[in-house]
Amino acid sequence: MATEEVQSNSSTTFVPQSNAHPFAPLSAEEIKHARELLRSVWPANTEFYFKAITLEEPPKAEVLSFLESEHAGIQPKPISRRAFVAYYLRRTNKFHEAIVNISSNVVEYNVRLGPNMHPWGDAEELMVAERAVLEDAEVKKEIAKLKLPEGTVVITDPWTYGSDGVEDDERMYQCFLYIRDPTNPSEEDSNHYALPLPISPVIRTDTMKVIRIDLLPTGADATLKETQPYKLRPANEYIPESQNLRTDVKPLNVVQPEGASFKVTQQGTLNLIEWQKWDFRVSFNQREGPVLHDVRYDGRSLFYRVSLSDMNIPYADPRRPFHKKAAFDLGDAGAGVMANNLKLGCDCLGAIHYLDGLVSTDKGDSMPMENVVCIHEQDGGIGWKHTNYRTGRAVVTRQRELVVQTIITVSNYEYIMAYMFNQAGEFTYEVRATGVLSTQPIDDDISVPFGTVVHPGVLAVHHQHIFSLRIDPILDGPQNRLVYDEAHAMPRSDFNPHGIGYTVNETLVEKSGGYDLDPDRNRTFKIQNTAVRNPVNGKPVAYKIHAPPFQKMLADKESFHHKRAEFADHNLYVTRYADGELFAGGKYSTQSRGGTGVRSWADRRDDIVDADLVLFVQFGINHLPRCEDFPVMPCEVLKVSLKPVNFFVKNPALDVPPSEQAFNRSVLVSEQHHQPTQEGTVTEQGDVCCSSKL
Repeated sequence: MATEEVQSNSSTTFVPQSNAHPFAPLSAEEIKHARELLRSVWPANTEFYFKAITLEEPPKAEVLSFLESEHAGIQPKPISRRAFVAYYLRRTNKFHEAIVNISSNVVEYNVRLGPNMHPWGDAEELMVAERAVLEDAEVKKEIAKLKLPEGTVVITDPWTYGSDGVEDDERMYQCFLYIRDPTNPSEEDSNHYALPLPISPVIRTDTMKVIRIDLLPTGADATLKETQPYKLRPANEYIPESQNLRTDVKPLNVVQPEGASFKVTQQGTLNLIEWQKWDFRVSFNQREGPVLHDVRYDGRSLFYRVSLSDMNIPYADPRRPFHKKAAFDLGDAGAGVMANNLKLGCDCLGAIHYLDGLVSTDKGDSMPMENVVCIHEQDGGIGWKHTNYRTGRAVVTRQRELVVQTIITVSNYEYIMAYMFNQAGEFTYEVRATGVLSTQPIDDDISVPFGTVVHPGVLAVHHQHIFSLRIDPILDGPQNRLVYDEAHAMPRSDFNPHGIGYTVNETLVEKSGGYDLDPDRNRTFKIQNTAVRNPVNGKPVAYKIHAPPFQKMLADKESFHHKRAEFADHNLYVTRYADGELFAGGKYSTQSRGGTGVRSWADRRDDIVDADLVLFVQFGINHLPRCEDFPVMPCEVLKVSLKPVNFFVKNPALDVPPSEQAFNRSVLVSEQHHQPTQEGTVTEQGDVCCSSKL
C-alpha cells in the first residue's frame, strides 16, 4: 500500500470517557476531539471531508488481560482510547487515514494513501451525486430524447463504479436512471425499479461532475443504439394501498405479561446483554453495524468477537457497463449507516429493547442512529421432547431464542441480520434477504441467459449474494485449533460382513488457508480446545460450524470480481490472528484491486495449531430472479450455526422448565391411549419376572 506520511504537531487536550470499556464505541465528545486533534496538524484553512471517525480497537493482547481482570472481579488497567479517521482533503482526490490517540492527545499515524485506495460512499455524497446527474446539461439532453410525459419524475441510483482496470483509477459512481409511474408522479413510494431507463451517467467524486454518459444495451447482445422515445409501461407497485389486501387474516399477538427474560446494562456507548446463561457485549459501528464481544455461556468464554465481515453481490451480465456491477455492501456503503430505525415498523415483536448507535458525518460531527438494533425473545418451536410410550407421559420444553437484530437498506435491497442464541448453548447468525431487485431495461420479446424478464421491459440479472461471517474464538481460552470430521463407509470385512458400517475420521487443519465443505462426506469443521477435556468421554471441548453449502463465485480467477472478493472462493478461511484484519474483502473495497483481504492473509500459511486463530465462514445464494421476486422479494433465509460438541456433559437445556400449559399439553395419539408393554423386574434370587402393563 503506497502511502505518504503527514507530519503531526498537536497540542489539543481532552479527557476521554472515564473508565470506558475497550470495546466501547467512541462517544460524541471523543469523535469531536479526534476531529480537532487531526485538524490541528494541518494549516488552519484546510477543509476536510471525513469518511469515518470510529474506534480503533485496542490490541487483542491488551484486551484479553483487561477481560481476565474484569471477570476475576479485579479493577482492570485502563487501555488507551484511539480513533481511526478516514478523510479527504475536500474537493480533491487526496485520501488519508490516521490513528488518533485520544487519551494522550497525539496523532500517532497520518498518511495519504496511494492509488486504488478508495473509501466508501455516504449519504451526503449520494445526494450530491444525484443532484449533479439531474442538473447536468448533457444528461438533460439524453432524457429529452425519451420524450417522457410532462411531470414525469426521474430517479437516480448511484452505484459504486466497480473495477475493470480501464481508466478507473479515480473514484466514480455509475448512475442508473428510473422513473416513477408517470400516471401517478406524486407518489413518492412508487416502485421506480419497474420503469428503468437506458441511460447511465458516470460521475467523478472529487469534482462531482458527470464525465460521460453510458448508453445501456437493451437487446440480446451488446449492441448499443441511440436514445429513442420511451415506450410507456404499466406500474408494478408493492405498497399496500395499491393491493387488494386479504381480509381473512386474524390477529396473532406476541404477549409477555411479565416482560422479557433478558437484561440490558448500558455501559457508556456499549451494552451488556445477559440472558439464559449467556452474556455478551454489543457495540455498533458504521461499517459492520452491531458487533458482539466477549461472548460467554455460563461463565465460560466462547468468542472474543463476532461480526459480519463482508458481503459481495456480483452480477452476471457481461456487457459494458454492467460487467463491473459487483457491490460490497459493507465496504462500499456500511451496515451501520444504512441501518433502519426499527421503531418505524413491526420489525420485532414482543417485549422489545432498542439500542442506539452513533456514527460520524462528513463534517466530523457525531450523528445519533436511533433504534438501530432491536433485542427480543421469540418462540423457536420445540426445544426437546420425549414421550415414554410405556406410561404415556410426555415431557416437552419450548425453545426460547434471544434475537439481536438489525435491518439495513442498501438502495434497492434489504438485509435482515440477526444474532440468535438459544437455551442449549447454540449460536446462530441469520440473514434474510428481501427488498426490490436491481433492474435494467430490456426490449420487448427478448430473453437472455443471464437474467429473467420480471415485468414488461424489465430485466433482473442473475447475481450471487456471498456473505462472510468473522468468528474470533476463545473457546475456554485463546489457544484453539480447527479440525474437520468426515464420515466414511467401512469396507466389507469379517467385522463388517453386511457392508453397513461407517466411521468418522478427524483431520487437523495445520496451516492457514481456504477450505471447503464436502456434503458427500458430511465434512464438518470444529473449533477445539485440546487443553480442556470433557469429563465424560475425554474428548476436547469444541463447537462445530453448520454452514449451508453454496455455489462459489462464478467469475473466473483472472476477473476483477474474483480478485476483489477474496473470501468468495471457499466455504471457510482460517487465519492466525493479527490486529486489524477484520474485513474479508480488505479495508477499502471500493474499486479495489484485491490483495488486501482474507485470501492474502491465509496465503501466509501460518501455523494455526493451538493458536489464536480466526475463522471467516462464507455462505450465500445464487439468486436467479423469478416473477415472484417482483415488485418486492419474499425473504430468502440463510443461517450459520455454531453448536457445542462435548462442551457440556449433558443437554444444557435440561433445566429449562417444561411446557405444561393446559392448552398445549400433548400426549401420544389420544389422552386415553397407552401402548401395552412388557416389563421385567429383578427378583431377590436374581431372576427376571416378566409382566404385562397397560
